[in-house]
Amino acid sequence: MTTRTGAEYVSGLRADGREVWLGGERVQDVTEHPAFAGSVHGVSGFFDWQHLHAGDCVFVDPVSKHPTGISHLIPLSADDLLRRHTGLEQLARYSMGMLGRTPDYVNLTFAGFAGQPSVWSANGNAQGAENLVAFKRHVAENDLALTHTIIHPTVDGRLPPYDGVNGEVALRKVSETSEGIVVRGARILATLGPFADELAVYPGQPIPKDRDDVALVFSIPLSSPGLKIICRDHYGLDVDPFDKPFSSRFDEQDAFVVFDDVEVPRHRIFLDGDPATYNAVMARGWVGNIMQQTCIRAMVKLEFAYELCCRMADAVGQNRRPDVMQMLGEIWSYAELTRSAVRAAEADAHEFADGTWFCSEAPFRALRPTLPTWMPRVNEIIKRIASHNLLATPSKAGLDHPDLRPWLDRYLPGAGDVDPEARSRLFRTAWDFAGSALGGRMELYERYYLASAARAYALAHMGAQNDREWTQVPAFWSHLDATP
Repeated sequence: MTTRTGAEYVSGLRADGREVWLGGERVQDVTEHPAFAGSVHGVSGFFDWQHLHAGDCVFVDPVSKHPTGISHLIPLSADDLLRRHTGLEQLARYSMGMLGRTPDYVNLTFAGFAGQPSVWSANGNAQGAENLVAFKRHVAENDLALTHTIIHPTVDGRLPPYDGVNGEVALRKVSETSEGIVVRGARILATLGPFADELAVYPGQPIPKDRDDVALVFSIPLSSPGLKIICRDHYGLDVDPFDKPFSSRFDEQDAFVVFDDVEVPRHRIFLDGDPATYNAVMARGWVGNIMQQTCIRAMVKLEFAYELCCRMADAVGQNRRPDVMQMLGEIWSYAELTRSAVRAAEADAHEFADGTWFCSEAPFRALRPTLPTWMPRVNEIIKRIASHNLLATPSKAGLDHPDLRPWLDRYLPGAGDVDPEARSRLFRTAWDFAGSALGGRMELYERYYLASAARAYALAHMGAQNDREWTQVPAFWSHLDATP
């Protein structure tokens, strides 16, 4: 099978029996529910975008010989990583970085996993590694959309993660059957959960070495019996994209997932009961692999925000004010530093295991803690530059009304030759980006999806200590002592 179109994606999603809850309602068919209409359209558009830009986003798989999404490429050289960069950047431009968990994110994760089977086959897990490689091939050949749940819920923060009530809700194996294993518990959060084909479970944080029952890595269809997908309030709106360019299409949803004695088929189990391997697989190449995608997305989003703010400043004649220019330069600096970190990571790429290449991790470890602070700051700058103009934005219907339009032409134009329609669209886009319900959700996502800034800084420090021995200080002292 080749890469899917949007229509083929929707057809595969339609009425497949998945148990999705929105508010107090069980959604019978996510493709038909009015609240989800814009989101389904948005995800289907991602698949069509991949076709539209096939030159960048599709490659011929060397094994299947089929056209395949670029996010499934297992990089075997630095050139492969640059080829993948081009495709990932094009995919991010579909939503200008406002879709945080497009299918390419988890695709990259499994391409990285499958490219290092020796890491997974350690400690007698050869069958799990074989299952994982076969699953990655299945996903690529069928162009499936995956989501993941990697965090155990914490009910009581006073207790260790797997003690007391926290242990009672943690996802764990409770029994085995002739066909596989049975799992029970919960995981958070499945972004894209209602709209994906498969749900992957893999490590998010290390686990105690005596907890074999939670050392699980697997993937199952979202229609699996016993799987409950509990959605937050939906921020997608069925409105003209002129009025809400992001909310009308790009609410990817976030779901709390309950596994009510769900059976996982044996061929879908990639790891079962081995905490040592569970804790090791994410330490070998994951950062250098997945951070290429996520930092490219951040780069695209920051560049879009910079241009958006420049256009807003122009539209109200404030583009030469020193304080506005300072804020514009600040956003540009964030965008360019992000692009520079990606380039540095790609330039220093190297082989990790089994012939698979990933980016150098150090530039990404330096960038990772800064993004959770940069993104909210960008939203603040948008509001400061736009000010009250964010609230003086006639709708598309108002602009099209023959009785109202003359008044808007007279009283709500922009500076220079900016007409009321262009002005309104500009500030509506800015509000949906930074101030709407979806914009607020996206800001929260940016703060925490790569871990909090504090934790990411701590991880960066630990990585720096492991990279090399730091001897500059005593070397300097020795130099001084040896100087007459």
